[in-house]
Amino acid sequence: MKVLVTGGAGFIGSNFIFHMLRSYSNYRVVCLDLLTYAGNLTTLASLEKNPNFRFVKGDITNRELIFELFREEQFDFVVNFAAESHVDRSIENPGVFLTTNIIGTQILMDASKYYGVKRFHQVSTDEVYGDLPLNRPDLLFTEKTPIHTSSPYSASKAAADLLVQAYGRTYQLPITISRCSNNYGPYHFPEKLIPLIISRALNNSKVPVYGDGSNVRDWLYVEDHCKAIDIILHHGENGEVYNVGGNNEKSNLEVVKIILNELEKSESLIEFVKDRAGHDLRYAIDSTKIKNDLGWQPEELFETGIKKTIQWYLDNRKWWELIISGDYKQYYENMYQNK
Repeated sequence: MKVLVTGGAGFIGSNFIFHMLRSYSNYRVVCLDLLTYAGNLTTLASLEKNPNFRFVKGDITNRELIFELFREEQFDFVVNFAAESHVDRSIENPGVFLTTNIIGTQILMDASKYYGVKRFHQVSTDEVYGDLPLNRPDLLFTEKTPIHTSSPYSASKAAADLLVQAYGRTYQLPITISRCSNNYGPYHFPEKLIPLIISRALNNSKVPVYGDGSNVRDWLYVEDHCKAIDIILHHGENGEVYNVGGNNEKSNLEVVKIILNELEKSESLIEFVKDRAGHDLRYAIDSTKIKNDLGWQPEELFETGIKKTIQWYLDNRKWWELIISGDYKQYYENMYQNK
């Protein structure tokens, strides 16, 4: 079986590639990534000599490149992680998000349709549902929750989801969609909340917290997410949407304090900053459908997952320090372009 993983040099995509190559010795995995700010090829360095792995630098909006790659490889599965995904960046420059997240998805599906892939899986987000009130812990996002976006990022992901469903109905493209809660774990880009807290705390720098830190997120350990996508890819029902949550709701301030405590750092490092425009209050996912239909449920508690995550960042300082310095961007040129 041949699997195309787009955005595979990013956080979740790279973890998914590692998971697939560990789980299926007879699968060939091709990673396509443009290596924008969040794509880090050093993450995949250990796979350079793996005969079942291939890396291709490219843009999912490049139709000619995409069709040529599909012609060469004849993929069975396509898993689309490729996306501009940082909310703050989407507020500053919405156009890039619309191009990559919508048009890029369309081009991938056009190629999937033309070359007859067995399954196109779209990796989406719970942010397409908007947010929930802080004072209603009984409310959760289900697959039937109406789409109600808050940022250009979430709007672009929602548009892509609708387009995927349209291709499934109009062209009978075999599709599935997963909508996950906030991921955390190894190889998370340092500008995101948890790795940002860890890296700044280790350097005894101020830790910024939006507003009063009361915004709540459901945290999902990345390996649990990878297992869910694997199960959906192989056993999910064509045309279905599956919510994937961690059952670990925490306020941003709680997360910050937990990490500072684990690192034995003072809470005086916390610095409250002006809140993000349109900042969603609470995300919380109901994963009943994927549990009942496919037998998946999260295995990692936040209390254990955060310890593993912190330890990974302690053990891999070089990885994130290269990103903060910007030197990681030289890896592709050294390994590929200069040879």
